[in-house]
Amino acid sequence: MASIEMRNIVKKYGDGFPAVNDVSLDIADGEFMILVGPSGCGKSTLLRMIVGLEDITSGDMVIGGTRVNDKAPRDRNLSMVFQNYALYPHLSVYENIAFPLRLSNTPDDEVRRRVDEAADVLELHEHLERKPANLSGGQRQRVAMGRAIVRQAEAFLFDEPLSNLDAKLRGQMRTEIARLQRRLGITTVYVTHDQTEAMTLGDRVCVLRKGLIQQVASPRELYEQPVNLFVAGFIGSPPMNFLPATIEGSRLVTPFGSIEMDEKRAAAVGERDLVLVGIRPEYFEDATLVDEAKRPLGSTFTARVDVTEWLGDSQFAYIPFDASDEVTQQLKELSRELDSDQLRTQAIVSIDSTSRIREGRDAEFWLDSRKVHVFDPGTGENLTRDAEAGAELTRLAEEDRAEQVEQARQGVG
Repeated sequence: MASIEMRNIVKKYGDGFPAVNDVSLDIADGEFMILVGPSGCGKSTLLRMIVGLEDITSGDMVIGGTRVNDKAPRDRNLSMVFQNYALYPHLSVYENIAFPLRLSNTPDDEVRRRVDEAADVLELHEHLERKPANLSGGQRQRVAMGRAIVRQAEAFLFDEPLSNLDAKLRGQMRTEIARLQRRLGITTVYVTHDQTEAMTLGDRVCVLRKGLIQQVASPRELYEQPVNLFVAGFIGSPPMNFLPATIEGSRLVTPFGSIEMDEKRAAAVGERDLVLVGIRPEYFEDATLVDEAKRPLGSTFTARVDVTEWLGDSQFAYIPFDASDEVTQQLKELSRELDSDQLRTQAIVSIDSTSRIREGRDAEFWLDSRKVHVFDPGTGENLTRDAEAGAELTRLAEEDRAEQVEQARQGVG
């Protein structure tokens, strides 16, 4: 196992286009790091430079404290699992797993021991004599992972390994990969465009955009404190809603009415002509279902519902709103870049499944004002990120104090 350090990594192709542009990233020994972003952001190129399949234009790649820029892939002791499995169809599962050991002339007894250990971990013993063509997609992916395990490499590298699987099988394989990584404690770099994989698998997530790092943080921090419009729009499903707003004192005047900001948010936003207010779908509720004690913490508004989608445990309501041509165009451009068709001049509201809100009718909604984000429409910067971080620390401190009081009351500790 080893740490991976990337220092000012640049990758330019023949036409001078920087597919990766000055990326610096430290991955700790044993860490599960996710590289995520839309198509063409440079995540797979970066992974291929780690393993040595792409030359580095400039910068230093350091693995386990050793600079490896000039080392061939076979000399870096890394295991890579590809999207298309890359199995040999004429070899049995046993020989596919054993293949890297055969190349290094490992003794037969050691080969069998390592293959058996990998088969135990991945539950492949009953398939060892079968050929890849007779396996399911999930079984083939486990074989590819077994081949990575037997090498006893310093790190695992995954290049969108689940994208060829159906939704149910992807969920199962996510669990297996997470369990395997925790069990082995090996440094892992995992490339995906699927934010569900990013949010559920990684210790930290690196969000890339056009070859540049946008934010590196835990999944929760990315979700609750995105650094800019791009990260806010990319992380979350359905994505964050962006509403145009003007500022009147400490109020944000949106198409749905006014939102009162607390002192920290108001100070962070300052005086501006126009901002974009970011609100996640789950920060809305059907106002008729909100507890009276909670109402003062947010704002209520009435809007006409265009479409509803009932999902059993919840439902979505789609509420169109008016916006200037400038804001509409910005949302369209951001939507194209994020490979999303949901960033439009409409809000997606997640409400309780018991709500009786219906499409084509006016409904009253409640919005949690404490959780709104405010973005500069020009730079995309999250103006309220520091205020949100401070509010989160305050909330956690209050919860800790409440727990301590409860423990003291019960005579614990």
